[in-house]
Amino acid sequence: MGASMSSSPLTDASETPARPPLMGALLRMPLDALMARVLDGLHADGFADLNAAHLPVLRWPGPDGRRPSDLARETRMSRQAMNYLLGELERLGYLVRADDPGDRRSKRVHLTRRGDAVARSIRGTVRAVEREWEDELGPGRLDRLRALLEELNGTRAVRALHGGSERG
Repeated sequence: MGASMSSSPLTDASETPARPPLMGALLRMPLDALMARVLDGLHADGFADLNAAHLPVLRWPGPDGRRPSDLARETRMSRQAMNYLLGELERLGYLVRADDPGDRRSKRVHLTRRGDAVARSIRGTVRAVEREWEDELGPGRLDRLRALLEELNGTRAVRALHGGSERG
């Protein structure tokens, strides 16, 4: 039996590649494709110093006005890892960390003009991908997918992780 047929805590030896993927994979694969396009778009727009590790910091709703500890919790990374990425993005000129006026012990993240330009680039790329998906799936089907995803994002499990934030 080859290594591809072995079982691990993440796979079941009885599952074969011919079986349909589970929901996690069905959600992840389009996201992977979208994130690859976002990174390509950023590089094409002149932000070649960004890499895939920076994307969790820049994802919706974005870091602007937020505390590093909140960003770390939401992205499920350690505070040390988040602060490392924020430090890189700060050195590259995309954001600054400033004292939180409401809590002198804490910092808040603020995008610079360059960071705002990155946010516009990301949104432009995502809109372009959504238009492509609409062309492939049809407008009614993409609208239904969006509605279902919005419902899914309102479930307890998602709200527990993201706090039911309605940030825009």
